Amino acid sequence: MFLGKVVGSVWATQKEVGMEHLKLLLVQPIHADGTDAGTQVICADRIGAGQGETVIVSRGSSARILISKDSPVDAVVVGIVDSFEYCKE
Repeated sequence: MFLGKVVGSVWATQKEVGMEHLKLLLVQPIHADGTDAGTQVICADRIGAGQGETVIVSRGSSARILISKDSPVDAVVVGIVDSFEYCKE
């Protein structure tokens, strides 16, 4: 899992079977201090995250099983972060 910031939405009128009712978001992975942590990822979202929110993203088979074991999804928003504490040593 990783922390990310929702930076956009992705619209696709034609989707593979199993993705028909999924909202897709563009998420920028971030470090705990808020700086960018890699390449943006397209994530499926069933919990209603929005632009600018910090989210928790799960990837791979752990993400896929949340939708359907046969789904072509690789990343899923699994939480919207209310707050977190980062203690730099």
